[in-house]
Amino acid sequence: MDFKDKTILITGGTGTLGKGLTRYILENHSEIKALIIFSRDEQKQFNMFQDFPKEQYPQIKFVIGDIRDKFRLNRVLSDVDYVIHTAAMKYVETAELNPDECIKTNIGGAENLVEACLNSKVERVVALSTDKACAPVSLYGATKLTSDKLFIAANNLTGDKDLKFSVVRFGNILGSSGSVVPYFLKKKVDGVLPITHPDMTRFTITLDKAVEMVMKALKISWGGELFVPKIKSYNIMDLANAICPECKKEIIGIRPGEKLHEQMISPSDSSHTYDMGNYYTIVPNIRLWDLNDYIKRFNAKVVSRDFSYSSDTNDSWEGVNSLKKLISKIT
Repeated sequence: MDFKDKTILITGGTGTLGKGLTRYILENHSEIKALIIFSRDEQKQFNMFQDFPKEQYPQIKFVIGDIRDKFRLNRVLSDVDYVIHTAAMKYVETAELNPDECIKTNIGGAENLVEACLNSKVERVVALSTDKACAPVSLYGATKLTSDKLFIAANNLTGDKDLKFSVVRFGNILGSSGSVVPYFLKKKVDGVLPITHPDMTRFTITLDKAVEMVMKALKISWGGELFVPKIKSYNIMDLANAICPECKKEIIGIRPGEKLHEQMISPSDSSHTYDMGNYYTIVPNIRLWDLNDYIKRFNAKVVSRDFSYSSDTNDSWEGVNSLKKLISKIT
């Protein structure tokens, strides 16, 4: 895939993943025409500008805007080739308390972006999902599942346009803003770490691996796939002991909208899920391409009928020592 003289736009570009993608793209694809950071937070854009000064990175452009604003999206996408959609209202508890706002951003914003891309010269769109979108129990998860469906179904609306939509789903990026690692590090000074449930497990992914999966999806998507990288799980008690073994662990109970364990692929997805080596692909039920050609091209292997990808039954785990090493790299 050629990035030369292409313009890339990242929605929610001031977030953890957005900044990771920005650094990767600017350092590995300096031949791009422009990289647009589209977000609604003026302060975060100002702070990010300090990390990516115009003198060193002339391709970068910061644009204030909200994915809820259809007119603004249509304007900013007028000369864009590739879109990476990371913008979302993502805090589970906040979404439970403000459902209408979550729906407007995560679903309404997705609809606006799909329409704006269909009305522009955009060639590729990769939208970010979450493990909470698989068999959701929270409003946040439900809105992200709906968003996933919107982007996947958008491939059926492209007509003669060379435009492909795909989705990438993974667990929390280790150390991302609002996640459990910075929260535990902050609570460490009190000598008490609040634990929702001692058996709770979660998927986790490093920022580098998250960026790698997004860029891979951008390059190889045939349209409509949902990409799921193979990543590790951890137990919440192991994470707590990696951060502060001497701290008291106070059990506070599972919060509204939370699961004890997370899934990224459910058994109901297994009939159209393929093992691609270091990631899985859930292929769309309605496709504009030949499945046999796809299987042959990627040496894809269909998973078993009862397959699921869950954080508690994962084959690969982070333990206390490996978590300590990972956390030391991001603090």
